[in-house]
Amino acid sequence: MARRALILVEGHTRGNGLLYVQAAKRLGLHPITLSADPAQYSYLAAEKVEAIRVDTDNFNALIDECSRLRMAYDIAGITGFSGPDESVYVTVGKLCQYFDLPGPNPASIERCFDKFVQRQLLAKADVAIPAYRVAANATEVESSAAEIGLPVILKPAVGSGSSGVRLCRNFDELAEHTTYLLGGKHIWPCSPRILVEGFAQGPFYCAQIMGNEVIGIETTDWGNPPHFVCRATTFPALLTDDEHERIADVSLSCLRALGLGWGPACIEFRWTTLGPVVIEVNPRLAGAPDPQLVRLAYGIDVITEHTKLVIGDEWNLRRRRSHTAAARYLVPDRDGTLDWIAGGSRAAAVSGVAEVKLYVEPKAPIIRKGDYRDCIGHVVAASPTLARTEAILQRAVDLIDWSITPSDACRTGTAQVAPDNR
Repeated sequence: MARRALILVEGHTRGNGLLYVQAAKRLGLHPITLSADPAQYSYLAAEKVEAIRVDTDNFNALIDECSRLRMAYDIAGITGFSGPDESVYVTVGKLCQYFDLPGPNPASIERCFDKFVQRQLLAKADVAIPAYRVAANATEVESSAAEIGLPVILKPAVGSGSSGVRLCRNFDELAEHTTYLLGGKHIWPCSPRILVEGFAQGPFYCAQIMGNEVIGIETTDWGNPPHFVCRATTFPALLTDDEHERIADVSLSCLRALGLGWGPACIEFRWTTLGPVVIEVNPRLAGAPDPQLVRLAYGIDVITEHTKLVIGDEWNLRRRRSHTAAARYLVPDRDGTLDWIAGGSRAAAVSGVAEVKLYVEPKAPIIRKGDYRDCIGHVVAASPTLARTEAILQRAVDLIDWSITPSDACRTGTAQVAPDNR
């Protein structure tokens, strides 16, 4: 009998890729990664994962490679990881359709990744979203902002990780960021289109979903505007029953409006004076360490359960415990060269700390982008209560220090931790 294989299209450099490989092995599957550059995923060699170099932007090449693999393996399922333009997950859906395997609807995924199209569909379904316009040039950006009213958020219509997203509080900031987006500094995966949105103010929440079931809701602190760099995430969020129910109800409305409901999704909200306003629907699993937070808090391994769904097995989202898990991100306060970073092992030894991960090595250049790439590491902790989890994190993060030499002088920076986001 041929060995059952799980095909992984591309990988993930900061956690989820390794977790999928490990989940596949636990389920008795042979993971195979297809990537344009397998060397960029260090865990492949460490885990001795079979990796095949293939142009993952070439759908026919992927079909040929999967067809070849079917001669040696029983391909149980195909999944993958979204890149900066989110196109990989669309390709995954198409491959699943081609080989008659369980998978997401690629048309729904593609509509969702175009933020302008997504907003049109949500608005048609009467889902509360910020006022929005789409613009292709500076004149249209300015007129759109004037119609909506400042402050506004400018963001690429296609993209992820808060790349190119900025709050513009006046027309000078609007012009500056428009020039950045359209002047060649921002890398566009497609023709440039800018989404101009009203600024929804209030606490930030994200619903973690599998299928049509809301697993739980987390809260995130994005730090100080104008950029959006994640500083802290807590799961589950401290919500009233009514707040939780309203967010869950709107989440399911989003799935219906966008034709989703298979596999993972994460839906972002701001809780405004009018209640929950949808910021974005992501038709995929949230990035690391969010899946770890769900596992630590509720005992639900969403990556393993998603893998079961991918291969057509029965999956289970039953909660096994009720703890609070949280992550704090290490964010430098300057550009320069990282001289050293220390204290990770001491932080990991703190009771209640589940993970300490540093993304950079000494001598690495630090060039802040105002998005997810600004983070140089994270610390994750869990305990039965929110207060205890926060105390554990604070103790651990206080043990981590680093030094960055800027171009003009040598100064020492320490871990920047967001205040308690309750």
